[in-house]
Formats: sequence, structure tokens, C-alpha cells
Amino acid sequence: MLFPGFTEHRFTTDATTIFARVGGAGPPLLLLHGYPQTHAMWHPVAGRLAECYTVVCPDLRGYGDSGRPESAPDHGPYSKRAMAADQVAVMEQLGFSSFRVAGHDRGARVAHRMALDWPDRVERAAVLDIVPTRHVFETADRHLATAYYHWFFLIQSGGLPEHMIGLDPAFYLRDKLARWSRVPDAFAGEAVAEYLRCFHDPAVIHATCEDYRAAATIDLEHDRADADRRVECPVLALWGEQGVVGQMYDALGVWRQYARDVTGRALPCGHFLVEEAPEATVGALAPFLE
Repeated sequence: MLFPGFTEHRFTTDATTIFARVGGAGPPLLLLHGYPQTHAMWHPVAGRLAECYTVVCPDLRGYGDSGRPESAPDHGPYSKRAMAADQVAVMEQLGFSSFRVAGHDRGARVAHRMALDWPDRVERAAVLDIVPTRHVFETADRHLATAYYHWFFLIQSGGLPEHMIGLDPAFYLRDKLARWSRVPDAFAGEAVAEYLRCFHDPAVIHATCEDYRAAATIDLEHDRADADRRVECPVLALWGEQGVVGQMYDALGVWRQYARDVTGRALPCGHFLVEEAPEATVGALAPFLE
């Protein structure tokens, strides 16, 4: 059992439904997952964090057991602004007008947008193994395109990535877990089974492609419109020292161009911090969240 003591919930937002698990007691803490996973990625640390916080682990729209609203030509329904709005609505329905948030991968991009759009709601934001989307696209080179090839594959139109992934979604997902991790046997079998169950749904494959298409279009428009703004709340940036972020970027230097109060450090792992280095992740998150 991945989340002992947590309860399951379904929330209705303006555009979709959001599935989440909630556990613990204390100040609210929202945990947002990345690609190609679900909220299940948080299982190694959720129980520990629930000793001090009311922990909310949702599936982002399009992922896991959350709804998959129809997209649009501008990919707006899968913008990080729309995804962030879902999660603010979830926290409101739980009675939380402000909260802390930690996001990994795509979830960290949602957290970044949330901190800009709802500065009165986000008290503290931890971003795990990313630098901002605008920075990635505006500084991309051959090395980035090789390491982040999926960014450019998933945004292709006409159903190309959906068709190719759909031919063998299990191979594709397992390849991503293996390619981006550095710690052997980091992934619990029960968690991987959840990722596979959800990713076998063609609607999930399509929705997750729309997430990336939005990143390359409408998300960039939103980010460029906010180019002169910085995140006002404290930000913790964590990254895997053996992953792309750790090897290609001065992560703290980049984040300090986008947020006023940034701390952080590398952890001894690849991309999947929570599953590869759970103790180090909790050790870094705990003092920041306090």
C-alpha cells in the first residue's frame, strides 16, 4: 500500500475533475508530480511529511485518474496556468486559502506558474529538478536537445507522438524511468504498476502530449508576458547532481533571475529525486517548509 492512512478524493473544478489523496494533519502542503508519472511518485516521502502537514497529493489534469478535458488549438486547456488553477481550486475546497507547494518536473512548472498567478496563496514553493521553461527554450543547444529530446518529440502535431508511444506505452514509460534515473532499483513495483496502468490509456498519452505542446506555445506567451516579474515567496530549488539540470545549468543562478529568495542544492541522484533519494529529499524539504 503506497499511501497508508491517506484518503481518496475527487474534486470538481471549472474545467475538469481532480483525483487526490490526502493525509496527515497540520499546515497544508500540496505535492505535484511530473511526467510520465502520477501522484504515486510521492509515496516514499508522503507519510513522513504527513507527520507535520496536511499533505495533498493530486494527479494533474490529463494525468493519472484526474480528468482529461478536451484541448484547443492554442493548447490552453493544458497550460500551466490552467493546471495551477485546478490545484488552487482543490486547496480551496479543502478549506485552505494559502499553502506550501512542492513540485517535481511538470509539477514544478505548475508550481512556478501558481506562485506568479496566486502570490497570496503560495507561501513557499519547492521546485525539484527543473529550471524555468522560458530559460530552457531560450538557451537550448545541441546538448539540451539531445537530453530533452522528448520536449521536441511530444510537441509534434497530427498525432505522431501519440501513435508512436501508443504502439508500446510500457516500453516508452520504462525507458523514461531508466534513462533519467541514476540509482538502481529506485522505483517501487507498486508505483510503476500505477504509472503503467494510467499511461496505457490513449487519452492520457494525448493529454500529456498537450501538456508539452502548451509548454512550447501558450506557456511561453504567459512566461514572456511576466518576464519582468519574479516569484515573491521563498523558493527552494533541488536537483539531481547526476541529472540534466545538475550537469547543464547553474540551477541557483538561473532561479535567482526568476525569484527573489532562492536557496537550494544538489542531491545524490538523477532526475527522480523523491524516489532515488527520499531521505535526502525530506532532509532538504523539511527545514525549508518550516
